[in-house]
Amino acid sequence: MDATTTPAPQRSSTAAAPFEGSEAARAFIARVEAFIHDELQPLVAEHGISYESGAPRPLLEEVWRRSRDQGFYGITLPKNLGGAGFSVLDHCLIKEAIYATGSPLAAHVLGELSGPPRVGALAKYATPDQMARFILPVARAEKAICFAITEPEAGSDAGAVQTRAERVGDEFVLNGTKRFISGSPFCDMAVVIASTSDDPARRETTAFFVERDRPGFRVESGYKTLAGQSGTGNIILTDCRIPAANLIGEQGKGLALALGRITVNRLLHCPAMLGLARLALQDSIAHATRRRQFGQPIGAFQAVQHMLADMATELAAARALMLSVARILDAGGEARADTSMAKLFCSETAFRIADRAVQVHGGEGIVQGSRVEFLFRLLRMYRVLTGTSEIQRNTIARELLGDALR
Repeated sequence: MDATTTPAPQRSSTAAAPFEGSEAARAFIARVEAFIHDELQPLVAEHGISYESGAPRPLLEEVWRRSRDQGFYGITLPKNLGGAGFSVLDHCLIKEAIYATGSPLAAHVLGELSGPPRVGALAKYATPDQMARFILPVARAEKAICFAITEPEAGSDAGAVQTRAERVGDEFVLNGTKRFISGSPFCDMAVVIASTSDDPARRETTAFFVERDRPGFRVESGYKTLAGQSGTGNIILTDCRIPAANLIGEQGKGLALALGRITVNRLLHCPAMLGLARLALQDSIAHATRRRQFGQPIGAFQAVQHMLADMATELAAARALMLSVARILDAGGEARADTSMAKLFCSETAFRIADRAVQVHGGEGIVQGSRVEFLFRLLRMYRVLTGTSEIQRNTIARELLGDALR
């Protein structure tokens, strides 16, 4: 593949294996794979979308609407808002299949960057007014939303936010900077976690809906991540006034609200990593079969065979851990350590698979624009995103040692 080629999405390679989920999930995956292949890939080709170039907002809106019309966009919402009611296990299998298609638009099929997954857990806290102004427009693919917690001095320590929200009559006035916020360049609104404490020594965080078109709300974008993507940006709040009715839930409960589903959400990043790792393995197998050296395919050499064998084995192990943790959550288990183990192991394993994929591809693997080169950079990011590997190890250790650390 040359540097300007966007590869066509591939169908799942696990169709012959026993399917671990429900029949409803199996049918859903077949429909969503067909949707990506038949509807989204032509858009990708027509508009020259690549993994790194991304898509403009009008095209994203079209993708969101098409996905909504097919019944895909809102599956993560509560059932009373049109959600599908899938188990965590089914959700993992669905998301893995979507990312394994290789579509540059994979993250937008379920609205992960800016859609229903961002607001589903907030629905139970939302007032009727907030449902009408914020939750339902996102659920209907009419508006895009982002979640703004991270700041220059608050990342892993999310409770250390310095953005301030000061109550003035029937309004709050927000000042501060949110950094590296996914989906912010094309958001219509943000969920902002801000400090409402009047004592610098006391942590008190509160969540707010903040519309982008309010004076004092500015998005700084244009920088790119390691993977070359520009879907993140900074949100600058300068004397941004919002009505008190935009406060979500109780004052002082913002961080608890934001992290309320962190255990499940941590696991649900794993299928994206493993779907991408599967692509790297598939591409490597195809290359080892096609590429010839010394009169035979390079797949005939034991060194290449062993790399492929290790890639497949580690992918199977990571996938088994992910599905095992999903079953624990579906059975009602808390699984704090287990989800951190899954995120840690899946992110580290997926990157090792991408690293070997580059090695198998040789010179082709280090050319910018080749898919394995991009996957190498993207999967490296997952070891940092949504909680670094070190944070996951901290969580696992705390759960193992319990009161001994207190």
